[in-house]
Amino acid sequence: MSDEPILFQNTMQITEGHLDGFRQAIQSAIEFVGQHGPQDMVQVFIDEEQMIAHSFQLYGNSEAILKHWELSDPYIQGVMEHCTVKEFTVYGQPSDAVMDGMTGGDIEFDFTMVPRFTGFSRLPGAKT
Repeated sequence: MSDEPILFQNTMQITEGHLDGFRQAIQSAIEFVGQHGPQDMVQVFIDEEQMIAHSFQLYGNSEAILKHWELSDPYIQGVMEHCTVKEFTVYGQPSDAVMDGMTGGDIEFDFTMVPRFTGFSRLPGAKT
């Protein structure tokens, strides 16, 4: 279960007047995880008109998510100063430890779980 890929989709409502701060915080977080994080992919899209951002993060397994949380907590907190989670979807079947972190963290939000059925990835080193 925890050795399967897991995709996070996070839709964030950017706080009015915080677009520049949000952009700076996200950029700083992405630069950090690009160098140190375990994600296989991170992409962020911003709809400035609606003040909504969409983040997609692909992890190889649950252990990668736990490592990301350990390394990136200050960056996550910095981003959250400028937004609220509007919708969060977990695609895959994370471990109990990840599920505990999703429900017992400092930032509370509802999320939806969608179990993986099948698929493949062309990312280097990705499991099918």
